[in-house]
Amino acid sequence: MLDPNFMTDTGGKISLDQEKRGKIQRRMTKLNVLIVETKKRLPANSTKPPVLLDLLKYEDQYDLLLKELNKFKTSE
Repeated sequence: MLDPNFMTDTGGKISLDQEKRGKIQRRMTKLNVLIVETKKRLPANSTKPPVLLDLLKYEDQYDLLLKELNKFKTSE
């Protein structure tokens, strides 16, 4: 059963898919900022393991969200 507060696009409210897509896009934007900031913290000659681990974690999360977002695009 659908939530009565959640209507389709024709009702003037966003659908559940659009809301989820928006959340994914907002998280991807935040991750992109974290990736850029983390890359700035990497030293030029040698990498610090914790910084590199943070960068890899953010990039992995970003990639997973990109795949999930692409599922929405292919289903349209």
